[in-house]
Order: sequence, then structure tokens, then C-alpha cells
Amino acid sequence: MKLNGAEILIDCLQQEGVKHIFGYPGGATLHIYDALEAQEEIIHVLVRHEQGAAHAADGYARTSGKPGVVLVTSGPGITNAVTGIATANMDSIPMVVISGQVPSPLIGNDAFQEVDAVGITRSCVKHNFLVKDISEVAITVKKAFHIATTGRPGPVVIDIPKDVTINQMELEEYPETVKMRSYKPTTKASNRQIKKAAELIANSQRPILYSGGGSVIGNASKELREFTRLLGFPITQTLMGLGAYPGTDELSIGMLGMHGTYEANMAMHDSDCVVAIGARFDDRITGNLAKFCPSAKFIHIDIDPSQISKNVVADIPIVGQTKQVLQALIEELKDEKLADISKWWSQINTWREVDSLAYRKKSGVIKPQTVIEVLYEVTKGEAIVTSDVGQHQMWAAQYYLFDEPRRWINSGGLGTMGFGLPAAMGAKIAMPDKDVVCVTGEGSIQMMLQELSTMLQYKTPVKIVNLNNRYLGMVRQWQEFFYEKRYAMSYMDALPDFVKLAESYGHLGILVENEADLKPALVEALKQKDRTVFVDIITDPNENVFPMIPAGGAHCDMLLAGRDDMISKDETDFNAV
Repeated sequence: MKLNGAEILIDCLQQEGVKHIFGYPGGATLHIYDALEAQEEIIHVLVRHEQGAAHAADGYARTSGKPGVVLVTSGPGITNAVTGIATANMDSIPMVVISGQVPSPLIGNDAFQEVDAVGITRSCVKHNFLVKDISEVAITVKKAFHIATTGRPGPVVIDIPKDVTINQMELEEYPETVKMRSYKPTTKASNRQIKKAAELIANSQRPILYSGGGSVIGNASKELREFTRLLGFPITQTLMGLGAYPGTDELSIGMLGMHGTYEANMAMHDSDCVVAIGARFDDRITGNLAKFCPSAKFIHIDIDPSQISKNVVADIPIVGQTKQVLQALIEELKDEKLADISKWWSQINTWREVDSLAYRKKSGVIKPQTVIEVLYEVTKGEAIVTSDVGQHQMWAAQYYLFDEPRRWINSGGLGTMGFGLPAAMGAKIAMPDKDVVCVTGEGSIQMMLQELSTMLQYKTPVKIVNLNNRYLGMVRQWQEFFYEKRYAMSYMDALPDFVKLAESYGHLGILVENEADLKPALVEALKQKDRTVFVDIITDPNENVFPMIPAGGAHCDMLLAGRDDMISKDETDFNAV
């Protein structure tokens, strides 16, 4: 049976088990859309902007663990998707992006809607392909999904010229496996390194476990919990790692880094053994590298060898899948006698007494921290929470205690405003029986607001919690601290009526101006199981995110709420260790 290239492409996607595609049609992809229309196995979600397609596929992937799939046309179709592709790349999210291209004979002729998709995306993908012949379609799709989902996951772009989608050939059997000489990710860690790591762990006096997004992406939550409880070590998690270990557990000392808890940052600074599990020591975690963990030995576990010793030199590098490495370490340590760390816990509990997440309430205004605490209460901590980027993102991370993985969906590495709403839509499509809440701000929400239309069309009832402080809050905070309160372009002085705007899209809008109305509004929003609800909450415009490590500051010196200066470890170190 002869099929054209577009039909072969759709058949390949079906063979890969794809159930949803997020996209927007155009001239170069019309044959692909025609093939999509002729089948019922794959549901296409028509977004209102290609960036929204990439973010929705991203949210779908983060929530489900399956690769997200995007379909866009040539030219502005693929360039609009680049921000979403880069977002997925920074956070190691599996995604396959199919972009249409002008016909092969026109490539390089500045044809209508022609861009070099391969060249443009090269720096922000795990890999990309230009399909030059119809015979390459099937094997390219197989390679793309293999690359996107193995090793350190990431986005892969397949650029397909229009003539390839038109040409015909006999349908061949879709390959079950693929071998690539140049791509062989490590799957099993060195036994020698496992033994060395176990010895260091067993003898450490001030250990800490530092878990990142790799524990979530690598589906290692079960092993991480077993490993942590076996050792009885304190554990801190990055912004991307929240939920892999329960945030409510007594061994958890909270998130670390620029806006992490005081106890997490102090424990990292004073530790003698840091076990980094699927984390990459990025600048928001380390602060000033020259002063980072001066007494520690580092065990660094990561699937990507290029990340090990990239920022912090590892004393014991372990390349392998997080899940399998933890299993091996559990086996190695389960009968080992560990050093007594009771004094270490005593010191950590002293740091906990600082209560670095405390904030002052005052009458007449709604504190954004209170909103997140009430949201946590009414959802019982069981919602999937997406966020945009800024102050609201940090408050959500600090005050919504995630006990399970894949419930916290945010743009960590790239910090992409506009991510939250389409990501929530993708998450809801992946998990229709779960409550999905998008925590956002009035700046971020306007960047992808048009996806409210998509959400009506495809019946994805998300709850939007808008912390409306009339500022680009994080920009304003930095301007207050470091630019002598020169609030250049950070005030939003022409905001829409979000309630009416939500209603114009066919959704329910609720305005909250008084704290007494906050909980009833959120309860009502969650009751509306079949409707998207936009809850616009007017919050304190002057509130800042604390704790905070100033840019370029030392990891152990932090700004806390209610203080005009930094609190250092010397103030709370009572020589317990």
C-alpha cells in the first residue's frame, strides 16, 4: 500500500503511542494536517500561538512522563515555538517538535515562510533533523523519540519539507528499535564509584542530600525516599526537584538556593558531604561559587556526564540513571554502620528556629503567601500546580508543600513568563481527573492569555490563581534592593478587568479584594469541576520574596523578612557540631 510522507509520519506517531499533538497549521504542513484529519487515534489540540503549543506539550510531558508532541508550520511557526523548545531543553523535558519546511528545491532561496529551522534551534535542542527524502521519515521519527526520551531527556526537532509530505512510497514496517553509533547514553553506573560513594556517605559527620529535577524526570522518587530514610540524612530539594521527596516529611529541610530556607542553605554551607542527586549546581543554588560549601566533599550523580564537574568539581562522580544509582547505593549501605549525626541534626534544628519563611500579616491587604497557604489547604496539597515566573513562582514553591513528584510544573532553567497557562492546559489534558491550578501574576498571564480560547474549545477546566500586585514583582523587588527604588518599567498601569476578560472567553471570573473572601473564592473555584475559573486576587504590591541571597552573594549570607541587613551563619551557629 502506497502512502504519502504525511500519512507515513502520522502512522509513525501512532506506532509511538502518541495520543495528543499540540499545534497550529500552515501552508507547509497542510498535507500533515490532512492526514491527521483522516484518523481518530491522535487528538490534535489547536492552540492560539505556537509558543503555547510548545508550553502545553511541555506541561503534558512533565505531568505524564510521556514525550510531548508539537506540530508547527515553517517560518514564523517554528520561530514562535523556539521559546517553548528552549524552556523544555533547559529543564530536560522530552519533546518531539515537527516543523514544516518549504519544498526542498526552494530551501536557500528565501522562499515564503522559509527559515533555517535546524540552524535556529541547534543551540536549544538535544538534537534536530532535516528530512531530505520520504524514505527517511520512519527512521527519523524513531530516532527522534529515542533521543528525546533516553539519557538526559530533551526536545528534538524534525524539519520536514513540504514535498517530502507529498511524495509517495510503499509503507514499510515501523522499526521496533534503533541503534545510533554516535548516541549511547550510559545506563549503568560504575560499581567502583558506588562503593567509594557509600564509604564516604557512611563516614560523613555533616551530610546532606541535595536532590534536583533528575529525581523527578528519572522517576526515582520511590528510591529517593527509601535512600533518605535508610540514612536518616537531611534532604534539600531544588526548585525543579520539589515533590520527589515529601515536603512535609521531618527529614526535609526545604528548598535551597537564592530563595531557599535558611536551614537548607546553612546546612549546605556547613556540610562535609554533599550527595547531589540529579542536580546541576546552577548559579541560583550555589550563590558565589568561591564560597560555596567550603568543607564539603561532593558526590555527584547525573545521567549527563557533561554536567558533572561543570560548575562544582565532583570528588566522586557517578554517571548513570538516578533510579538505578540509588538502588545500588541502597544495596551497598543497607547493612553499613553509619556515623552518629545527632549533633548535626541539633545544629540544623537550631537553624530551623530562625523560621525564615515567616512573614508579617497586616490588615487591609492580602499577603500573597497567605493565598498559597489557603490554596494548599483547600486542595489538601493534592493539586497539580503550574506557575509562571517571578515572585508568585517562588511563593508557590515555598508555601505549597509538594509531597509527590510531577505535581509542580514550572519553568526553572529558562524562567519563561507565559509558561504557566498553556502548561496547565497540557497538564489537564494529560491528567483530566486531577485538579490543575495555574499560579500566575498579572504580568505573566498576559503573555499567553489567548490560550483561554483553546481551553474553552477543548474543555480543560483549569483554575487560575492570579496574584495581582500591579507590578512586575520580581523586577520591582530587585529595583527596590539594588537600584535605589528606581522602578523603571516595572509598574503595570493599564491592566484589564480580568474577571470580564475571563468571562468574554466563556469562563468564570472571581475578584477577591478582601482576605475574608479568599478561602470562599478558592473553594468555589475548585467546586467548578467543568469550568475554567479565573480568580483575580489583589495582593500587597510591596511584598518581597524572602529569604533571598543577593546576586553574587555568599551562599551562607541571606536577607530575611523584617531585617535591614543580612543574617549570617555566625549569628545562629552555637557550635553544636
